[in-house]
Amino acid sequence: MTDTTRDNALAVIVLAAGQGTRMKSAVPKVLHRIGGRPLVGHVLDTAIALEPERVVVVVRHERDLVAEAVVKAVPGVVVVDQDEIPGTGRAVEVALDALGDFTGDVLVLSGDVPLLEADTLEALVRTHRDRAVAATVLSASLDDATGYGRVIRDADGAVSRIVEQKDATADEASVTEINAGVYVFQMQALRTELALVGTANAQGEKYLTDVVALLRGDGLLVAAQAAPDAAAALGVNDRVQLAEAARVLNARTVRRWQLEGVTILDPATTWIDVDAKLAPDVTVLPNTHILRATVIASGALVGPDTSLVDCEVGEDATVTRTDATLAVIGAKATVGPFAYLRPGTYLGDKGKIGTFVETKNSTIGEGSKVPHLSYIGDTTIGKHVNLGAGAITANYDDLAKHRTEIGDEVHSGSHNVFVAPVRIGDGAKTGAGAVIRKDVPAGALALSVAPQRNVEGWVEKNRPGTGAADVAARARSAQKADDGAQEEDR
Repeated sequence: MTDTTRDNALAVIVLAAGQGTRMKSAVPKVLHRIGGRPLVGHVLDTAIALEPERVVVVVRHERDLVAEAVVKAVPGVVVVDQDEIPGTGRAVEVALDALGDFTGDVLVLSGDVPLLEADTLEALVRTHRDRAVAATVLSASLDDATGYGRVIRDADGAVSRIVEQKDATADEASVTEINAGVYVFQMQALRTELALVGTANAQGEKYLTDVVALLRGDGLLVAAQAAPDAAAALGVNDRVQLAEAARVLNARTVRRWQLEGVTILDPATTWIDVDAKLAPDVTVLPNTHILRATVIASGALVGPDTSLVDCEVGEDATVTRTDATLAVIGAKATVGPFAYLRPGTYLGDKGKIGTFVETKNSTIGEGSKVPHLSYIGDTTIGKHVNLGAGAITANYDDLAKHRTEIGDEVHSGSHNVFVAPVRIGDGAKTGAGAVIRKDVPAGALALSVAPQRNVEGWVEKNRPGTGAADVAARARSAQKADDGAQEEDR
């Protein structure tokens, strides 16, 4: 009936219209993330790797959210809306309208199957073309096929139809070869048969799978090719499967970086997003998360217990027990343990952000150190500065943020507060406990310490009956006795 000759052009249709009720989420299923990208983003990345002539994504549930994510992932992709007619068959039908006069092969992918690799899909398309069939189905064999459509073969082993779980007989439900929801079709054959698909089934939907039986009824051949990794061919339908997909993807990512020369001591507790980049001779210690577009240069040591989000780590830097987002860490710099680097932190080469230090929107110059127990916000620090323990740049006056500027070679005492806006000149010093409210000239020593005053007997008078008062009274009595004995000796 249908001419199955074709050119080598390939179009990809991605189905992303479903709600995903089993996720029990306000977030559309295809927008749940693994490896730093939404599920549909992984599918689109794989599709683009095939270099198709056209890509069409079908959306419906939370249409605007999904469309925005799709266009962000692949600018220029065609987004089409599924109408009120439910089912994968209808989704593909509206996508075909968007393809217009395209006459090549059509690869149909599901937006919730993120683990399929380009090699698997290339092999599927190649098999489809080599066999000159009207359609080719990606299948997988599962010990427990519950919930999946079954691939039903005839006595000769050829694919005769696909039966959805809810429509399967007992014999059909016992089949363990499942439909992975990935297909290659000859365009004209698909157009012709989709027009004949109805909704007389248990779910009242227009099934794409019904096309298989219609093709066979017209005397056309349908092939099925088993996925090399059955787990990778399965969709994500609930949070359990989402976590498992994340684990599989992460294991692939970690292994890839290990083969590229990165030392990862404990792959099971190391999570690396797909957009992160690590150079050879990086060392990653256990329980470390390297997320989003983080870049780590050669020789750096990261971890343990560290989370880096969209950060840059320079050569030979050390980052230990640290939480950092949108921060830049220079070469041979050290961070942590227990440091918190908020967006806008820039630490220069050989600099230090130490224990229990929080930084935000601040530049810390080459060789400068903020060793411990400090908050540095909206601050510019020059080169070779040392801030004492407990330094605070007080950047907020309840109305607006203000900056602190600290010049080169400045050394501050412990427990200093710099009340912004304020500038500390090059080479200046500040005394312990100083509260700096005015600019400090270069080379000056800034002090704000009042003379110490001791009020004798205050505890006994104001806290009578307490343990402190009792021991103070005894100490004062002993001191008086000692003073009296010394006076007699004189």
